[in-house]
Amino acid sequence: MSKIIDAVSIVMTCGDEIFAIQRQFYLKAFPGYWSFPGGKVDPGDESFSLTHEITKDLDPRLLGAAVREGQEELGIDLREEIKNGTVRSIHCLGLAVTPDFNPYRFATYFFKVDFKKKVNFIVDENEARIAKWMSAENLLSEFNKGQILAVPPTIKVIETLGRDPETTAIEDLNVIYDGEEFVPCIESLKGMPQIMALSHTLPPATRTNSFLIGDAGSPRLLIDPSPKDDEEYRKFKNTVMSMGADKILITHHHPDHYERSNQLARELNLPVLLSAYTLERIIREDKDYFAGIEIEIIKENDCVTRWLTHDVLVMEVPGHDEGQVALYSRDLSWFLAGDLFQGIGTVVIGGEAGNMKKYFQTLEKIIELSPKILFPSHGIGLGGTYILEKTLEHRKLREEQILNCFKRGLSEEEMLAEIYVDVRKDLWPYALENIQKHLEKLKADGKC
Repeated sequence: MSKIIDAVSIVMTCGDEIFAIQRQFYLKAFPGYWSFPGGKVDPGDESFSLTHEITKDLDPRLLGAAVREGQEELGIDLREEIKNGTVRSIHCLGLAVTPDFNPYRFATYFFKVDFKKKVNFIVDENEARIAKWMSAENLLSEFNKGQILAVPPTIKVIETLGRDPETTAIEDLNVIYDGEEFVPCIESLKGMPQIMALSHTLPPATRTNSFLIGDAGSPRLLIDPSPKDDEEYRKFKNTVMSMGADKILITHHHPDHYERSNQLARELNLPVLLSAYTLERIIREDKDYFAGIEIEIIKENDCVTRWLTHDVLVMEVPGHDEGQVALYSRDLSWFLAGDLFQGIGTVVIGGEAGNMKKYFQTLEKIIELSPKILFPSHGIGLGGTYILEKTLEHRKLREEQILNCFKRGLSEEEMLAEIYVDVRKDLWPYALENIQKHLEKLKADGKC
């Protein structure tokens, strides 16, 4: 069980307006997400607290953390604002604990600080790309249009304050699901519910994301169903049936993206969409895998459904796997990148279907497109293309290291021991595949 860290979130209000920020794309925690200022509680934060009539019911340690975070991120001292009478009230709205399926867990206390008039904050631009006062109605409208990426508790706060700006307590901000009957599902982007089943994927990841995409009147696509065993399959099927699906789409032929998809297709009478290469690779392993199932071959630029009135298109994205396809909204609100990057762990380029040169080209192509939000197959959605830029930068660095080792006459195994010294040895076979694919690219480029 991962450690739960206390944190605070400062929901500053004035009338029907809320002060919200979009986090910078390069931050490690929730990059590109819309949220409220705040952060983790530090030792000694109680020294920043204040004894006052409107703070008497608040935990000094948590209030102190809110004061400190206000100073650091907004250039404001809430203690002075309270003494000066510019703060009408402070209440702890509620507590949200990160669900147990997330490897990084926080117990976040949401503090509502209600100002008598709007304050012009000095925002820390290292933390926030955008920071502004907005009505709860407008914030919610932006979320419903698919323009805001946010964790469910943040959306619930906005929804609640939109209904009643005078709200001082929200009973339950947690993501609640019946773990005995269903698998976890969150919707951080409108119209993109993310179903997270345990799968036979590579560590440190333990789950593969499935998404359900499709407007009313358009095919509802279930992406990459791959529960790892019979019990997880039962809960996964319950989850899908409660939400509805019309078709299954498989992004590529690795088992952690399609395991038990044929069983689900037969039991729910769903056709399967996939690339010609992916079909060939799967039936190479089991020629009867799709027996009795309707198959639809998809390719570059095919429109497979609609999301919030926008076409959802197919892009062929070789590199990690020759037959891999990605999906994206025509307006580039989001890009479902599959295994082109990892929210948890590192991408492996290996086997006969892996190609490092094509991988570089694919990353460059998506970076140039510049979608607003990226979704991986393992981990949470991320704002912007910063993760792809860093992934490409890392791969170029590895290539330089490998070329240097080659020029020094090192063997592949010697390169492995030198370059991946900080990587767990049980993962070295995958690292060795990466080295081999880098060498193939260097030879194709005429560099070795």
